[in-house]
Amino acid sequence: MPINITMPALSPTMEEGNLAKWLVKEGDKVSAGDVIAEIETDKATMEVEAVDEGTVGKIVVPGGTAGVKVNELIAVLLEEGEDAGEIDTSGGGSAAAAAPSAEKVPAVPESAPAIEVGAKAVSDSVPAPKTSAGDRIFSSPLARRLAQLNGLDLKALSGSGPHGRIVKRDIEAALAAGTGKAAPAKAEAPKAAAPPLAAGQSAEQVLKLFEEGSYDLVPHDGMRKTIAKRLTESKQTIPHFYVTLDCELDALLALRAQLNDAASKDKDGKPAYKLSVNDMIIKALALSLRDVPDANVSWTDTDMVMHKHADVGVAVSIPGGLITPIIRRAEEKPISVISNEMKDLGKRAKERKLKPDEYQGGTTAVSNMGMMGVKNFAAVVNPPHATILAIGAGEQRAVVKDGELAVATVMSVTLSTDHRCVDGALGAAVLGAFRGYIENPMRMLV
Repeated sequence: MPINITMPALSPTMEEGNLAKWLVKEGDKVSAGDVIAEIETDKATMEVEAVDEGTVGKIVVPGGTAGVKVNELIAVLLEEGEDAGEIDTSGGGSAAAAAPSAEKVPAVPESAPAIEVGAKAVSDSVPAPKTSAGDRIFSSPLARRLAQLNGLDLKALSGSGPHGRIVKRDIEAALAAGTGKAAPAKAEAPKAAAPPLAAGQSAEQVLKLFEEGSYDLVPHDGMRKTIAKRLTESKQTIPHFYVTLDCELDALLALRAQLNDAASKDKDGKPAYKLSVNDMIIKALALSLRDVPDANVSWTDTDMVMHKHADVGVAVSIPGGLITPIIRRAEEKPISVISNEMKDLGKRAKERKLKPDEYQGGTTAVSNMGMMGVKNFAAVVNPPHATILAIGAGEQRAVVKDGELAVATVMSVTLSTDHRCVDGALGAAVLGAFRGYIENPMRMLV
């Protein structure tokens, strides 16, 4: 029976994506694990692997198509012995296809309950189910459809396919044994209506304020929509407060120069690392959260998530928006490792080649606009983080030392916090620890 390939959900929040290009064509044979297409999400380009083997019978959605909904039919794979005449893409390429006829339903052992096909249409592309924890249950489209028709709960079945995938023979075995029956479905609670736009004005109302012909309209892309949605959610649901202090940078700049001069070089003369001030800021923030663990948290409605490591996201500006790649376990890593990881993540971020686990999650973040000459600013907390550190420019300022005026290189930093889980004293403790590492940077090396 032809196997439908549908638009995958490459992250928990993905609703649609762009089918950038196909890496196979109709008539090509593929095996499980072969890369068959590239999908663009709001912030990255991901490779899609085949999970069945067969021949590409029909490409339904051509490469370069934007706004393809998750679970929409994009191609059809033929199993051995099938031909293109068996393909049914009725419905104009939508995920929902016509109900299979009785002749097309695979045979099952006589001892198993018969597969009932009534007048009610059943989707050829049943969405992949998930466990209560949100983990996807890996199963073939055919297995999902047969399970739906026969009232089987895929969570109760074990898969015998590649990587534990539930396939047709697992459904047949469950029917023969009379196991895996799903509990009666409960009626879904009605969904709450979406809140109105904060601005309270439609596009038509806004455009009336401007002279016709005095502007161009640029449609929002997926990245900009995601940024708008998440930051609106953050400002509407997270009670922010801000703590600012100044750090002297002279000792850190001197140590950075010494470390860079001491870096070993390869045969081409390329140093093993080249530390930036931002690399040392990442390390200092991670150590500060290690020292003040009660601030290394995330808020949920029922629990406080106490993180065991400081996974520091770093805001990177890319065309059309920004993305926050994450340095995992930054408190444990030497600054040279953080520096090299950050260069790799930053490069791939600008190419939109990051994997979702490289920019999703994290426990805190750094946003540095000092290199742009910004003296100070307050960043917006990016959930599930409870903190974000905004870094201003290092500049020479007059300071008082031992009762006398002196000149020092000073940087203003502002910690934005989620007041539900990080109170004022905790925020001040984190910034105090951070300043201690910045002004005494040798402590970061031991």
